[in-house]
Amino acid sequence: MTTYEQWRDRAAGLAARTGLFIDGAFAPAADGATFTTVSPRDGSELANVSAAATADVDRAVRAARTAFEDGRWAGTSPRHRKDVLLRLSTLIRENLEELALLETLDVGKPIGESLRVDVPSAANCLQWYAEAIDKTYDEIAPTGPGALALVTREPLGVVGVVVPWNYPLIISSWKIAPALAMGNSVVLKPAEQSSLSALLLAELAAEAGIPDGVFNVVPGLGPVAGEALGRHPEVDKIAFTGSTETGRRFLEYAAQSNGKQVALELGGKSPQVVLADVDDLSAAASAVAWGIFYNAGQTCNAGSRLLADVRIVDDLLAKVVKVTEAIQVGDPLDPATQMGAIVDQAQLDRVLGYVDLGRAEGGQVVTGGGRIRTESGGYFVAPTVLRDVDNTTRVAQEEIFGPVLTTTTFTSEEQAVRLANQTRYGLAASVWTSRLGTAHRVARALRAGTVWVNTFDASDVITPFGGFKDSGSGRDKSLHALDAYSALKTTWINVESS
Repeated sequence: MTTYEQWRDRAAGLAARTGLFIDGAFAPAADGATFTTVSPRDGSELANVSAAATADVDRAVRAARTAFEDGRWAGTSPRHRKDVLLRLSTLIRENLEELALLETLDVGKPIGESLRVDVPSAANCLQWYAEAIDKTYDEIAPTGPGALALVTREPLGVVGVVVPWNYPLIISSWKIAPALAMGNSVVLKPAEQSSLSALLLAELAAEAGIPDGVFNVVPGLGPVAGEALGRHPEVDKIAFTGSTETGRRFLEYAAQSNGKQVALELGGKSPQVVLADVDDLSAAASAVAWGIFYNAGQTCNAGSRLLADVRIVDDLLAKVVKVTEAIQVGDPLDPATQMGAIVDQAQLDRVLGYVDLGRAEGGQVVTGGGRIRTESGGYFVAPTVLRDVDNTTRVAQEEIFGPVLTTTTFTSEEQAVRLANQTRYGLAASVWTSRLGTAHRVARALRAGTVWVNTFDASDVITPFGGFKDSGSGRDKSLHALDAYSALKTTWINVESS
């Protein structure tokens, strides 16, 4: 196993790809502009990455359009696309350590998580959709004997993919894999905080055999490159994961340009509802703690709200705090680290601001509550638990996107459901109970795209992921995503006249 010292040595010798990847080649931005990516582990500069402007995005989209129209990918057989995507999944696994290092340095997540979760999950996702390509059938409609009506799935064309910085490879794969599987061309705009792994992914895609122009990567600033992609008239769909506010802007861009499809997976304020009859309070406490502190709380479906029956809240919180205080916060390059850094200074300030707000709104800090490891130069926040939080306060209602858990009590099942649903978001939720009937009843009542029972954040590519309300309208993962990246075409043949 690679040691802490070896990871630091490899980080010191990092030579990341920094150019735009357009039409099968790396190149600087047309105007030579760059932006600096900073590692949250110590505040050091990692690289100066080419910053795509409107002209660069236009070049990428036009390359993608040309590739789509001439059929170099869309016109190939399902078996061929399957073989190429399988090769890409293999190459991702073969480059596991380099991809994991880039991910950890860019966004501050523990190297152990990048190795065990992020990179393998991206490879698994590409493999799963590759295997689905030649097992997806079209339809014949039930017409009378005088006609034959074919219903076929056609690729949309050019898909713009805009992803956040918290899980760069995982979320990119959720969108890229089904889009490419269906024969589309893709232009990926990674978050400016996390472009490095996407650029290596582009290189591996070319090595796997994805033709020039079919997969392009345009790092850049959201208000420039992201907006240019959202407004481009030759983009047929935008697949976006990020904040609700930015998601709404993409809807505006679509309306103001060509009416392109927009799929949105947005924010969350997910509740974990722990009822008094829960069987294993320790298991619930562990799931509650890790449900918010995994990835330093920088997860859209993080279980950021604990709703606990007033009869068990003290015992439950004592166990949650015990788990929380045992979490090892440290250098993301240390294999022993369990929780890493906040992605950048702006997000650090945002999280600490919400902790102060929680105090001002009457919440009590049980553990954590401040910045730690300041000597490292990195952006670290102690995992924080607040109790006695009123569900109507800002700290309970707004997405913090950091390691901050709020605790609110209830006295009945009905009140628990009401509190859980009393938010603008509806991405995920969980319920903890020993009674099957209660589990069914509460799960059905919770307005969330995913509801877990006696667990949290159990997931696989086989099930769809997305939300209700301000958490968006799209769905990633599962076979349903293949429909999301294709259009149904009806061909009606008059057999009698033939």
